[in-house]
Amino acid sequence: MASETRPFLKMNGLGNDFVVWDAREKPLRLTPEAITALGDRETGIGFDQMITVERSSLGVDAFMRIHNRDGSEVSACGNATRCIGRLLMEEAGKELVTIETGAGLLHAFDADGPRSVTVDMGVPRLAWNEIPLAEEFADTRAIELQIGPIDDPILHTPAVVNMGNPHAIFWVDDVEAYELEQVGPLLEHHPIFPEYANISLAHVFDTDQIRVKVWERGVGLTLACGTAACAVGVAAARDGRTSRKTTIHLPGGPIGIEWRESDNHVLMTGLTEVEFEGEVDLDTLAWRKTATGDAPLAAGAAS
Repeated sequence: MASETRPFLKMNGLGNDFVVWDAREKPLRLTPEAITALGDRETGIGFDQMITVERSSLGVDAFMRIHNRDGSEVSACGNATRCIGRLLMEEAGKELVTIETGAGLLHAFDADGPRSVTVDMGVPRLAWNEIPLAEEFADTRAIELQIGPIDDPILHTPAVVNMGNPHAIFWVDDVEAYELEQVGPLLEHHPIFPEYANISLAHVFDTDQIRVKVWERGVGLTLACGTAACAVGVAAARDGRTSRKTTIHLPGGPIGIEWRESDNHVLMTGLTEVEFEGEVDLDTLAWRKTATGDAPLAAGAAS
């Protein structure tokens, strides 16, 4: 019997990269081992998340299924939502699409600038049992958590926010002064987070500018994380560190975040890119590129 070959797209939102499958007509299910193998940056395609676009049971434009590189399924990914929103808008010739996710319905629409997409990420969840946390905290702007010696902790007192997945934000003076690749895994799996957590280091360096570095659960260090950018923007505004409209500077580039006062929805705006098209043999996991993606943006283009 001949092996099955399936086409895919490789996309990224500010360097947060994805393999995207269209499974609306023909379902696709890969084992966690296969996902991990394809996600390996040395022997596979290499990606942060695998995105499967499926038919929506609610009748909206599509359902977006998200798997981390370790094979675990998660509910939300802001940068992936922007990428899938772009694809669906281009396909349908519409300026707004609705995407069903494990975190609920998300709306994506055209933004100013080439390949720039805005996603309404909905209302942040801020109560301790919505994050969720393993114990009750009345104020989630700063919870009792630290790593390192009790009298001289390396990091301590993070804000916590759920933007479809749990986030912990540590306010620091320099995001590069900490070895996040070492402390990130410890904090991700800390017992206070029963569903694990994304860990961010954040430095406010102007009234509406924040530099952020992210350890993403199930992925590791990443160039960009959309839900982390949303969580940081919300946490900063909640604590009076910034206004409700900020620019989050991630290693992959800037993301615009607005925590809208009228309805408390979080809007996220940033660039998207199609890197290339390819195909995978689902039996052997051998893959190849079949076409190049977007042409380079003109100098100065921005979201």
